[in-house]
Amino acid sequence: MENHEIEWKEEQQRVDGVTKLLSAHIRRLSEELGLHRSDVVDMRKDFWEEVTVNFSSPDDLGETSTSLRQQSQILNERERHHLQSSKALKKYKKLLVSPYFGRIDFTEAPNGETEKIYLGIGSLMEDDGTFLIYDWRAPISSLYYDGAPGPAAYETPGGLVSGTMNLKRQFVIYDGVIEVMFDTGVTIGDELLQQVLSHSADDRMKSIVATIQKEQNAIIRNDKSRMLVVQGAAGSGKTSAALQRVAYLLYKYREVLQADQMLLFSPNPLFNSYVSTVLPELGEENMQQTTFQMYLEHRLGHEFQLEDVFSQTENLLNAPDGPDVGIRREGIAYKSSVPFLDVIRRYATMLEHEGMLFKPLMFQGRAIVSKEEMERHFYTYDPTIKLANRVDLMTRWLLKKIADFSHEERNASWVEDQIELLDSSDYHRAYQMLRRKKKATQDSFDDFDTEKEVLSRYVVSQRLKPLRGWTKRGRFVDVKGLYSTLFTDRELMERLNGINSLPEIWDEICEQTLKSIAVNELAYEDATPFLYLKELSQGFRTNTLIRHVIVDEVQDYSPFQLEFMRRLFPRAKMTVLGDLNQAIYAQGEVLGDLSSLVSIYGEENTEVISLTRSYRSTFEIVEFTRSMIPGGERIVPFNRRGEEPQLSVVSSEDELLNAVEMDIRNLQSKGYHYVAVICKTAEESARVHDELHSRLPVRLVTKETPNFQKGTLVLPAYLAKGVEFDAVIIYDGSAERYGRETERKLFYTACTRAMHLLHIFSLGEPNRFLPSVKAKTMIANSL
Repeated sequence: MENHEIEWKEEQQRVDGVTKLLSAHIRRLSEELGLHRSDVVDMRKDFWEEVTVNFSSPDDLGETSTSLRQQSQILNERERHHLQSSKALKKYKKLLVSPYFGRIDFTEAPNGETEKIYLGIGSLMEDDGTFLIYDWRAPISSLYYDGAPGPAAYETPGGLVSGTMNLKRQFVIYDGVIEVMFDTGVTIGDELLQQVLSHSADDRMKSIVATIQKEQNAIIRNDKSRMLVVQGAAGSGKTSAALQRVAYLLYKYREVLQADQMLLFSPNPLFNSYVSTVLPELGEENMQQTTFQMYLEHRLGHEFQLEDVFSQTENLLNAPDGPDVGIRREGIAYKSSVPFLDVIRRYATMLEHEGMLFKPLMFQGRAIVSKEEMERHFYTYDPTIKLANRVDLMTRWLLKKIADFSHEERNASWVEDQIELLDSSDYHRAYQMLRRKKKATQDSFDDFDTEKEVLSRYVVSQRLKPLRGWTKRGRFVDVKGLYSTLFTDRELMERLNGINSLPEIWDEICEQTLKSIAVNELAYEDATPFLYLKELSQGFRTNTLIRHVIVDEVQDYSPFQLEFMRRLFPRAKMTVLGDLNQAIYAQGEVLGDLSSLVSIYGEENTEVISLTRSYRSTFEIVEFTRSMIPGGERIVPFNRRGEEPQLSVVSSEDELLNAVEMDIRNLQSKGYHYVAVICKTAEESARVHDELHSRLPVRLVTKETPNFQKGTLVLPAYLAKGVEFDAVIIYDGSAERYGRETERKLFYTACTRAMHLLHIFSLGEPNRFLPSVKAKTMIANSL
């Protein structure tokens, strides 16, 4: 028997022993959980029978309190134990399917014994404390990802541990059977990556712990930088690495960091669904997930009809070339920039001394406090008091004004009319209000005068309740008027803009902006500056509970938005991931090089890591797509071979639909379960879906689509970001559809979604981003 076969047999015997132990743990925990669940249910049911309740004297009250506390502690302990056992059971069930994926043999210097380290998604120990499996996040596990056989070292909380790695072995184990086993002299062997990457796409992103590369491991285990910037090519695994990073941080800092203290800003709701299983697969709870648009809607949706980034993009892509598009793009560029951010800051400082605008406090058509009186009072405060603090003082002053008005208004004629309309429930609430105010003990009103006074107070108080709430929220500050002033007073803007120049078409930008605001619509590029001014003038709402923020597709955010996030989460570290070649939204063009993000936290607190190797697509697809973009030569394709991308030219819309239909049927017959028909816009996607839907099963993806599903999907290019498909069909890659230079990155993004096959159809002449591709990668057919 060959040496390899002997080692395989020995390794299989070890797997058999580990799975036997796991099965025993699973049986024991399953039985315990059944008993614990029953105990908890019984304790909840009998909780009050076990508690001595007596309020007769202070001593009895203390005894009752102690009894309640003791019984609650017992119940909490049982529930906590039940939760821990449930987590352990889930982990063991996952390990039973695939106990581990790697082994390293490490000898600690100078004269340590050689230890065999097996790595899996969770740890497993024998009863004597010996590790059978190490968690992939343990300090020693970094050797597997970073090192090669030979001298090696790893960091621990106690310092650096040095020694020699004698062996690195990789496994693919399924249902307790070793399917693949090989030794490697480098990091993670190409053989395992080949196998993983050749699989079909899925409706959920998978964990990559078995195939983490050295450069990805540097991202995952970085816990020193206040801000980690990851610039990664399409398909380089930056998002996967970021999610493993979350799992690593939750593991390392499990005593002080919880999943709900970490927040992911994702590009769209579809992406949230796509990544939702990665952390649970690793035994961790999911972090909070949202989109920046959802936050804007939460803060401004009650005041304005907000445009989202998808509508903004759709409008720009569908609009014919002309002055309006140019004005819009220049407006987006300026409002997304650092100079405009500085304008808002200077404006807030100026408002401490002049120019503050207010809305009057109105009640039934009458002004309780006029905006002129509010302005006069506002500037009587000490000029050293900051703007937001001054607004807080104004709030208290206005609430006192409302209280004085309430007292005066009780004798108004309308109040008596309202009293006549009160029902019995109103009388009861008025009586309860009297008891709270006077601490009265009587069971009813003493006389008519008392009744009238209480009811009058109740009626006026209820009618003024919305106004008090409006005042407490700082709504008396006319933020809409303040923001509009920036676009009506050119002299003011030039003064605030300092040494920077306003756009040449500033007057036209102002006209567009004011036109939207006048009908209570807020363009996407205006939402963050408006909210920032609102926060500066009414008090900044910060979230100190969040300790780590991850921003995916950071190239789609403006410098203004990223600075706003920094202020919103003052105690959080940030990990931002992006690819400038996929900057398809207008405000993303302002960001420029991702290294500019160093300015947010400072160079000493920021680290920038670049990922240049692309794993998602075949060698042929990466070679094809990287020629579309400047600097594409720096992208390194992984050597997984496949079919050449195809370009097919057709001459009519009917011919195009027939060709795409035939292609989809052919791909489905070959077993491709995740096929994307990618169109340029949502408008085109809806039209193509309607045509294809009558011929074969296809699904339309819109910005509201919550889940990524199996099958053939029709979607706009900007919604395909972050996800991948077995095969991608570009519906129409013609020069007419993708003619602007601003659409180059959109086309590139669409093409890089393909894992195995890329088919491009063109209605007429192909777009100009294709000719630079080598002739051998373009198979031109005229159908």
